[in-house]
Amino acid sequence: MPTFASATVGAKLWLLIEYSGAWPSHVDDGTLPPKISELISRAVARGVRPQLIRRPGRRTRPQEQGIRVLAGYAIGDNPWLAGGVIAGPDDLDLDALVAGVVPESCILEDEPVFLVCTHAKRNACCARIGLPLARGLAEFLPDRVWETSHVGGDRYAANLVCLPHGIFYGSMSQAAALAAANAYRSGEVILDRFRGRAGIPEPLQAAEHFARTHTGECGLGGVAVESARSDGDVTEAIVRIGDVRIQVVVEPSVFQAPCGTACAEKITTYRLVSLDRLTPVRYATPALT
Repeated sequence: MPTFASATVGAKLWLLIEYSGAWPSHVDDGTLPPKISELISRAVARGVRPQLIRRPGRRTRPQEQGIRVLAGYAIGDNPWLAGGVIAGPDDLDLDALVAGVVPESCILEDEPVFLVCTHAKRNACCARIGLPLARGLAEFLPDRVWETSHVGGDRYAANLVCLPHGIFYGSMSQAAALAAANAYRSGEVILDRFRGRAGIPEPLQAAEHFARTHTGECGLGGVAVESARSDGDVTEAIVRIGDVRIQVVVEPSVFQAPCGTACAEKITTYRLVSLDRLTPVRYATPALT
């Protein structure tokens, strides 16, 4: 089942909120404790993606004094993640996050964070497949793995998100999740089960995927869409990889999921229409002095 070009488009800014109590089917429905609900409402109003998180397998862990949060800026080549414990919503400057500035109540994290969707009330598949994966991955990466609420794409359970870049993987096994996490820590992606990077339109995720597949480029920052235009359902993108530009043309395609695939019958994906390598990037020769 194809997973590429399916990362959540509307997630460039993240707010992870630790909450060990029961998660409602929709985190923004106002049924959580008042401080948590207000924090979520403020995030949503500013275009920040709120996620509830908890440590794998620790259902009875008492809530510590204050609210543990992680703020993530997943835009551009230098994304960041910062964490802290706040007394209430007024103690977290979300406007700073929107501006790309670390809030004063948070400290930059020096290691990535890995989220596994285990949101049973949103979709049973995520809990059934995600729970054991989260617990298994946490054994290898203690204190860097969190269970999380709905991330989008239940049909791809188990889903793994790598922050701060917002790299999505789907249909993960224990071995695949560990390989993807280790690759991310080394500054690379693995194309197998790679869904894409959040915050990027799906046709451009597809263009990046086909460019990576064609060249074998796996570096996190090794691929960039320089320009794109659409004509109906067809999207043409110019993708830059190193000193080479590639013209990639894609269009939507419906994929019939295999019999027995969890939570899905048909999946909309993208088909490669054409891929052409253009002339290398030309750099001006500096004048001799």
